[in-house]
Amino acid sequence: MRLTFLGTGTSTGVPSIGCECETCLSDDPRDKRLRASILVEHDGKKILVDTSIDFRQQALRAKIKYLDAILITHCHADHVFGLDDIRPLNFRHGAMGVYADELAWKDLRRIFKYVFEPTHVGGGLPQLIPHVVFPKAKFNIGRDLEITPLEVIHGKLPVMAYRFNDFAYATDLKFIPPDSMDGLRDLKVLVLDCVRIRPHSTHLCLEEALEIIAELKPKKAFLTHMNHEILHQRDSKLLPENVFFAYDNLVVESD
Repeated sequence: MRLTFLGTGTSTGVPSIGCECETCLSDDPRDKRLRASILVEHDGKKILVDTSIDFRQQALRAKIKYLDAILITHCHADHVFGLDDIRPLNFRHGAMGVYADELAWKDLRRIFKYVFEPTHVGGGLPQLIPHVVFPKAKFNIGRDLEITPLEVIHGKLPVMAYRFNDFAYATDLKFIPPDSMDGLRDLKVLVLDCVRIRPHSTHLCLEEALEIIAELKPKKAFLTHMNHEILHQRDSKLLPENVFFAYDNLVVESD
């Protein structure tokens, strides 16, 4: 399995508009963070998790030519506002499956009403095939890729984390229910939310993320959805040897 971090930033991205902090002024490319998204490739299948607000830029940078499916974690703007930019892929390859839970579909149909209730002819619309996912209800894309949705809590909002065989992606969360914790054990790679060093009301901070990693014991863990308070080179010294800050364009291979 091959994982590409398309974006590792929080909702404002890094650098943040108008900010002159050390991270926002950094020349280190690992401190340049588009909004959070990941590309999963396995056995010829390409799966995107979240159509971030930066999806067009991410897709061009990663040279994405087709997608077999899109998984949605939740419906906040930074995670779904790039959905319209799947259209060029539709033009070449037709409609694609989009997977989300019932709550996310309710919001997607409201936000993108023009897609689901078109009022005019012409002007190209995203072509998608809706699929509803449920926590712990496994499904497959392709022959060998088993996907398990797992519910995590982002403030008060249920969010879908996704397990792909022995890799998992869990972003935008403050709490992981016990049954979802059980679904995240025995992993080779865990990607986990970590918005900043100090505590946050709806996201994991560094200490909380490291506590979860210590309990789950994945072989490797990568932290994502980071804001501008995290400076990659400086703050990497705070991490255990099997935990890393992810960065845009990072590719991880998981056999």
